[in-house]
Amino acid sequence: MKKLLLFVLASPYLLKAQEVFPKITGHAGIVHALVTLSDGNASYNFNNSYTVSFPVAINIWKTNKIGFSFEAYPTIKNENGSHKMTNFTLHPGILYRFTPTFTFAGRAAFETSGRYGITPVFTKVFKKNKYSNYYIAIPLPVRTGADKPISAALAVQLGVSF
Repeated sequence: MKKLLLFVLASPYLLKAQEVFPKITGHAGIVHALVTLSDGNASYNFNNSYTVSFPVAINIWKTNKIGFSFEAYPTIKNENGSHKMTNFTLHPGILYRFTPTFTFAGRAAFETSGRYGITPVFTKVFKKNKYSNYYIAIPLPVRTGADKPISAALAVQLGVSF
């Protein structure tokens, strides 16, 4: 009887501690392209130009494992002493959380440059806080369209999720 009474009294607090779904989260970061392969050639960021992107996203988690993400980001290129925004990418995708600190995002990509494709992204949280996490991610964009050859790239992303 005492155990039942204790359970009844503790139930509201136990339920409150559980996560409620759907759950909305987000992230913001900075992406540095490292290398792009296209038409048999490799081009490296930092060689003749520097390209950087600033992704922001809203994530809707259906469960603790599966979610949907809508990411958007501008890309800025600095070349020959001049810099400008060269592209804007819409990046919707599906999220799958393998562990509390390792997530895969399978994203579609639609760029204002006329290119489109997919971007698999592997994300690892390296610092967990009460209200935010710091992460590193490896995006692997593959693009086609705009009368250019297919390209594949490797990038690194650092950011904060909340």
